[in-house]
Amino acid sequence: MPVTASDIELAHALADAAGAVIRPYFRKAHGLELKADRSPVTLADREAEAAMRRLIEAERSGDGIHGEEYGIKEGVTGRQWVLDPIDGTRSFAAGRAIFGTLIALVEDGWPVLGIIDQPVQRERWVGVAGRPTVLNGVPVRTRACAALEGATVATTSPHLFAEGDVPHFLALVAAASGGSPRQGPVYGGDCYNYGLLAAGHLDIVAESGLQLYDFAALVPIVEGAGGRMCDWDGDPLTAASQGHVLAIGDPARTDDVLEAIRSVPHGH
Repeated sequence: MPVTASDIELAHALADAAGAVIRPYFRKAHGLELKADRSPVTLADREAEAAMRRLIEAERSGDGIHGEEYGIKEGVTGRQWVLDPIDGTRSFAAGRAIFGTLIALVEDGWPVLGIIDQPVQRERWVGVAGRPTVLNGVPVRTRACAALEGATVATTSPHLFAEGDVPHFLALVAAASGGSPRQGPVYGGDCYNYGLLAAGHLDIVAESGLQLYDFAALVPIVEGAGGRMCDWDGDPLTAASQGHVLAIGDPARTDDVLEAIRSVPHGH
């Protein structure tokens, strides 16, 4: 079924609820811990997701929920709300306002609605399949990119990549920079980079090892702004994707980006 006005209203309410929890913890005591996989988590992550799950249970009890902190609740409607209460917990814990709350609605495995909410700067991107992406209610567009060389590439950190993926990313960086260290990539940013790309400030974002809750919300946002989201093989991103994510502001550069990534033999 198509995304409805009430779906969008609920997504905004989820973002509002998460932001109300997160803001009081920002640059305050937030109870940072390490999870079993050594990734960080704070009280703000857990309480924000709990607040969003309560709202979904109250409003859409038949829908599934897939959240980073509290796992998967199976639904009966073919629809799933995918939640990352703080995407960029390292940045949040460091007092950097470049993290975001991610909220997606996924239908039969396909992301159809997405929100990136930066609750401190009060910036909210909303993407809906088939509609223009908006930032605080104003439509935004990706920018044209005439050639891969000179394009601005961003990633959170290659340290988060699987080891075998790093040379492919570095090959992309080399192609974009023309070999100049002064044209190096933008590091840090998590989901915020995708919002910046959608608003025309970055050209390419490349990530490896993402989970569904890390990328589902980004797909409608980037594509609704005129960009392309795909995996490192050029295939669309769905619930079955393996976590290799590309956001390309100018879809005309897709083949160039994929060629650069593939220029390193597999396994090197």
